[in-house]
Amino acid sequence: MIHKKYQVLLLKDNVGTCKTFTLRIWICLLVAGIFLSSLALNTYFYNATHRADSAQARLEQAQRDLENQQRQFMALTEKIKDLEDQILHVADFNAKVRVMANLDPGHVPTTTPLGGVERMDFSDQYLTAHRQELLVRKMHGFLEQLQAETKLEELRQHELLATLRDNQSFFAFTPSIWPTEGWVTSEFGYRRSPFTDRRELHKGLDIAGPVGTPIYSTAKGRVLSTERDGGYGLTVTIDHGAGIVTLYAHMQQFAVKAGQEVSRGELIGYMGNTGRTTGPHLHYEVRLNGIPVDPIRYILN
Repeated sequence: MIHKKYQVLLLKDNVGTCKTFTLRIWICLLVAGIFLSSLALNTYFYNATHRADSAQARLEQAQRDLENQQRQFMALTEKIKDLEDQILHVADFNAKVRVMANLDPGHVPTTTPLGGVERMDFSDQYLTAHRQELLVRKMHGFLEQLQAETKLEELRQHELLATLRDNQSFFAFTPSIWPTEGWVTSEFGYRRSPFTDRRELHKGLDIAGPVGTPIYSTAKGRVLSTERDGGYGLTVTIDHGAGIVTLYAHMQQFAVKAGQEVSRGELIGYMGNTGRTTGPHLHYEVRLNGIPVDPIRYILN
């Protein structure tokens, strides 16, 4: 059937002029097939393009949602870190006061992460798309840890406040502030001497600053001496009672005299460069029953 031929007669005018065409059926079917195939392909590609555009739109929306979630996570992370830092600061302050009040005798622990656990850096380790659920679990766990530590710290504070109320006069005589302004150039502990190059115990804090910087008593007490003391140069010693004595060395000038009663924060002299020094600074010592101890353990501000 498809091999049949058809004659098509076309009249060109009114006088009978005509033109004849031979039409094969298979050519008609081929043209129709091509047309239908083209139509089907166009429809398919149109639908595919529409689906791709919709998928792209959904992907872009998902990316925006993910970025928004990550910004929220980052903001929450910063809040958690700030809260942790505040708790650590309070715990460190509390530990110092408890040592001074003999509630926790011994060396004051340095500031460490809560519970001795390494701090979690959420932003660096967990902000990937496939770990969002893990991040949420970590954050909730960490918040629970902070809440538990906060409750424990609150109990410690109540105990501490009760002790403070019972020992107000004791704390008035306990050195607890920085004796001067400047920067610490040498801490308490063993070091290599700048004069002998040998390892030796540095018995206090060296706080450097300009000549003439004011020096203050770190607690209430009575001035034991104001004198030139060998390598210490011009030196003031103050007795605070309970076996606690503070020493202020390398002064330029005294502002108090022996036997004088002083209060915390009262001016006692000026920073200088007297005695054996490598530059102007204050050498500050705290002695407990004649034994030098780390002044940092007493400083609260």
